[in-house]
Amino acid sequence: MLNEKFLSDLEKYIKSGQLEEDFECSSEDRRMEILDYLERLMDLAEAADETATRIIFKNTGLGQMFGAGKNNDKS
Repeated sequence: MLNEKFLSDLEKYIKSGQLEEDFECSSEDRRMEILDYLERLMDLAEAADETATRIIFKNTGLGQMFGAGKNNDKS
C-alpha cells in the first residue's frame, strides 16, 4: 500500500515548480482539477498527521490525555 517512489516523484514534481508551471499553462478545467488535487493532498496530510500522533502516543500517558488510548483504538 505504501509506495515510496510515488511519494518521491510527487515531492519532486511539487518542489521543482513543475506543478506551478503545469497550472499556469493549463485550461481552466485542468486548473480546477489541480487545485482539487492539492486540497485533497492537504486533507490527506492532516489525516496522516493525526494517525502518526495516535500511533506514536498510543498507550502512553500523553496519548491518554489526547484520546489516543485504547478507547479510541481503530485497529
